[in-house]
Amino acid sequence: MTAIEDPTRPVREEDAFDIARVDAFLKQHIAGLEGTPAVTQFPGGASNLTYLLRYANRELVLRRAPRGAKAKSAHDMLREARVMAALRPSYPYVPAILACCDDADVIAQDFYVMERFDGSILRRDLPPALGLDRDDVRRLCTGFIDRLIELHHVDIAQAGLAALGKGEGYIARQVSGWSERWRQAATDGSDPCEDVLSWLDAQQPAHDNASCVIHNDYRFDNVVLAADDPLRIIGVLDWEMATIGDPLMDLGGSLAYWVQADDDPVFQSFRRQPTHVAGMLSRREVIAYYGERSGLDVANFGFYEVFGLFRLMVIIQQIYRRYALGQTTQPQFAGFGDAARYMGQRCRRIIAGMVA
Repeated sequence: MTAIEDPTRPVREEDAFDIARVDAFLKQHIAGLEGTPAVTQFPGGASNLTYLLRYANRELVLRRAPRGAKAKSAHDMLREARVMAALRPSYPYVPAILACCDDADVIAQDFYVMERFDGSILRRDLPPALGLDRDDVRRLCTGFIDRLIELHHVDIAQAGLAALGKGEGYIARQVSGWSERWRQAATDGSDPCEDVLSWLDAQQPAHDNASCVIHNDYRFDNVVLAADDPLRIIGVLDWEMATIGDPLMDLGGSLAYWVQADDDPVFQSFRRQPTHVAGMLSRREVIAYYGERSGLDVANFGFYEVFGLFRLMVIIQQIYRRYALGQTTQPQFAGFGDAARYMGQRCRRIIAGMVA
């Protein structure tokens, strides 16, 4: 079996960079590169920008931040690269970092370049060419959760990542921080959602469940499946928001994207991974499986589920604000304001016990 290659497209004009400068920089830091790279852009991702660099003898992936206003702690490319380099010896699914650049004379922004995994990335629908039946899909799903649990068991001291954390109080910091980000991202017509913010503040657990490495954006479209075995995950991508924090917050963030077959049509329209197909675990089953395999108490998971949706709502609204201010022209962002309003309503429905 061959990989279902993740498609790329020509680089959008507003996302273009000086290829010759990047090429010269990379040849100073990576031995053996031949020719001039053909550069295309991965269409996925609404935050940082990702490009494929095809040299005559090697393929590389470049990551950089978008132009325009950024949240204070977001889009730190060099931090992401440092986390990945430190984590890779303990968690082999991390791509190898090959070069980092903080020289503004190259493309005016920090960037890094990493290895490209040869494998498949699942997007909205499950490719028939993978030939997965219901039992295969279930094994794929549980393997996906197992890789998250494995990450949560990485020894942070041995990995040299303890400094990423700020100690006890991760949940409280997240509730406070994302609430402030939400208020700062407001645009004309946005839902203030002060009732949701108040509920999160009142219902947050008094203590963190644990302190571990968390990915903070763990989804099927951020993992790479082996070309010769689509049930085996060989890579985990997009470590921008990785930190030391509470593992149930990480799971809650993942479930914000987990659209299942019986969800309402609006939520179905948001689906960007094949979590609806026969064999996939439901959100309730994911929570139960994670609790059983991790040993953590998931009996009162409602707070984490609501917070995960709320955080996604903030991210969507931040992107929409950039669009509304004319800092990006991508037409796909035009509906993000409506999407953020829907997420607020979904949070309320979960709080009211209306969503199973």
